Amino acid sequence: MATPPPASQTLSRGIRILEILAEVDAPLTIDQLASRLEVHRSVAYRLLRTLEDHRLVTRTPAGSVVLGAKMAALAAGVSRDLQGAALPELTAVANELAMTAFLAVRDDADCVTLVSVEPTRALARVAQRPGVRHRVTAGAPGKAILSQLGRDELSELADDELLAAVDAVRAAGYATSHDEVVPTLRSVAVPLALRGRQPAALAVVHVVSDADESVIAARLLLAAQALRRALDG
Repeated sequence: MATPPPASQTLSRGIRILEILAEVDAPLTIDQLASRLEVHRSVAYRLLRTLEDHRLVTRTPAGSVVLGAKMAALAAGVSRDLQGAALPELTAVANELAMTAFLAVRDDADCVTLVSVEPTRALARVAQRPGVRHRVTAGAPGKAILSQLGRDELSELADDELLAAVDAVRAAGYATSHDEVVPTLRSVAVPLALRGRQPAALAVVHVVSDADESVIAARLLLAAQALRRALDG
């Protein structure tokens, strides 16, 4: 069998820079990026110059690096129909519950926020930026996504404790989490299975409160049903 051609290390590093910048909440210096990439500063600088030329990253007045406007244009083309259909449902959920609502999708072993909506009125708003990712084995959206997988595939990702938690999600119809991804935050999520797409989840994230999670889940299930009707017919 022929040996596959080697992957491009330069391209891989450039993509990794974009991933790193999408994961953080603040600009990074070139030295910080070089450290995270485990490369010399000069290598990171050359990669950044190329990404800057394509407007994928830009510099702040202080010289730190952030994602560029071109990234937003590229992201808008990803699952455009799914984002467009989800936006009004998420907006309604966010404003009715006064919680940040979002759509998360599976990306291999990660759970990635595709689109999110913050409530117009809330005592404490929680930001959930599109592009934020974490392991699919953590958090309510991750569990809701895992609940859609077959046993063989699931057993490759989850230990016995998580398998039991996923079984509980299937029984209840929704998942919950507290302090699993971000300290002090709670999340409620419901599975979203759409034809021809990776498993997804509709979710809300909020600060600790006495909100009834089953009521939250019921509202999310209505949104999921509406979204399935809109996309699957």
